Formats: sequence, C-alpha cells, structure tokens
Amino acid sequence: MQLAGILRIRSYEKITEFLNEEHVGRIASIDRNGFAQIIPMNFVFLNDIVYMHSHVQGEKLDNISENGKVGFEADRELEFLPSYFSDPHDASLADTLYISVVIKGMASLVNNRDEKTLALNGLMKKYQPEGHYEPILPDMQVLDAVSVIKIVPQSVHGKYKIGQHLRPKDRQILAQKILKKGSQSARQTLKIMGFEVTEDGLRMIDEPVW
Repeated sequence: MQLAGILRIRSYEKITEFLNEEHVGRIASIDRNGFAQIIPMNFVFLNDIVYMHSHVQGEKLDNISENGKVGFEADRELEFLPSYFSDPHDASLADTLYISVVIKGMASLVNNRDEKTLALNGLMKKYQPEGHYEPILPDMQVLDAVSVIKIVPQSVHGKYKIGQHLRPKDRQILAQKILKKGSQSARQTLKIMGFEVTEDGLRMIDEPVW
C-alpha cells in the first residue's frame, strides 16, 4: 500500500471523534474576484453537518451567498520530529505527526429557527461543557443578532500520521526519541501512538488502526 493509503483515516467514527474534540476549523470560500478566503472559526459537527456562528454581515457571508461551494479543514499537530531524529546532517528529514480532516461541501445560512437553535446550543455545549448558561430557545431575539453557517459535506477525508507507516521496531525507537525529547505534548502523543509510559520505559498497549 502506498504511503497516502496508509495515512488515510478509514473510520468515520474516528473522524467524528476528532471533529468533536477540535476547537478551531477553517472555512475556505471564494470571493467575487475568484480568490480563496480562509477564516479560522469555532465549529460544531452535528448530525454530519458542520455549523459555525458569525456576525450577520461579512465577506465570508457574501461569498457563500454567491457561491456555496466551500472547503473546511481542522488539524492537530501532535509532535514535531526534528531532523536529528533521523540524520543530524539532513534538515529535510524533519517531519510532523498529525491528524487532519478535510471537507468539501455546500455552505448556506441557516434561516430555520429550530435548526439555528440546535446549532447554537451545540456550540455552547462543546465550548462550555461545564455549563453555567441557559439554553437558547427558538423564540429568543438573540437568534436575530447572529448568523449560523452550515456546511453539508459532499466529501470527507481524514489523514493521520502517528508512526503507523513504520515497522514496529522503528515505531518503538521513534516513541523513545519522542519521550526523551520531552515536549509538553509528548505523553499525549505517545498515548495516541498506542504506547504507555511505565517506570521501565515504554510499553505498546495498542496497535492503533484508524
């Protein structure tokens, strides 16, 4: 299997789980001059649809009104792998472990108050899981002060690189190097890679296949 195939996320459940965890996505729309406009946005993935809230006016809303075809992506850098992990004399060997999801779809503004309420409450639940807010209701005036964008996906593609393209022995060596480097994200990255940090070193507890 080619590397691109090995890196593809095949589990839709994993894609959904990733989108539910990520806080920032990027929507790319096309302006009237044919240029792509890319904007970072908070978002929620509900019922296989991406929802975002926005001001009631703005360039991205104008773009979507003219052309609903958009791109959307979310990504997470897990660990930067410095070139000296492979060869201290070849800087081109620097690499990154990551997860990413790219969506192509049709965007539109939500006018139905019930759907708008669903999206806004979904955003609150995602970004404020501790609560301390009153749920929005369809008859509230706040719905008129905010726009909600929805993206209905036509294609969803995910990629992840956590060492699954390496032989088990090489993956173990890479994990040891990550642990030794000791970045703030190292232990979480190792967990995603399927390793557990013990007093004796590293132990493979899972063979992640997405």
